[in-house]
Amino acid sequence: MTNKTDQIYITKVINGDTNAFASLVDTYKNMVFSLAFKMTKNREEAEEISQDTFIKAYKNLSKFKGDSKFSTWLYRIAYHTSLDNLKKNKNNNNSFEINEITFNQIKATENILEGIERKERAKMMEICLHKLPDEERTIIWMFYYDELSLKEITEITSMSEANLKVKLHRARKKLLTIVKENVVPEMIENYGRK
Repeated sequence: MTNKTDQIYITKVINGDTNAFASLVDTYKNMVFSLAFKMTKNREEAEEISQDTFIKAYKNLSKFKGDSKFSTWLYRIAYHTSLDNLKKNKNNNNSFEINEITFNQIKATENILEGIERKERAKMMEICLHKLPDEERTIIWMFYYDELSLKEITEITSMSEANLKVKLHRARKKLLTIVKENVVPEMIENYGRK
């Protein structure tokens, strides 16, 4: 859906055509669910967050000014709803202590990863991503997988661009450490016997 099409449906909903909201839900339900699932790692919670997100969006639709894309506005609601859910369910203890990483270690890890088949590498990266704290995993996911711009991510997360860049940098460093500690030993075991 384009911004123009989104705006047509938004206007219809605001003018009383509640059925028009179903078109917006249909267009963005996968995006919202995907974000919620990536953050919570729980299908039931992601479904509940998706419903809450669309209820909040519907109730606040008249507040949407059109300064950003509707998808960015909705993504922001989903992001904050997911964060609220994570705070409520403190059973997510995803802390990870980072050791200092040198440039050469990072480079060596990257070189080793180049030798793995693309599909296998994607699967390993997803496993490693899930070992990151929720916020960092989400930022990495938004930037690299959803290909959102820094500006869009700042709108969604309410972080300053400088803060976002720092968190993105730290998240990448943590991810490389996780990759080094989890993938490299497995590769040595599986591929180092030649």
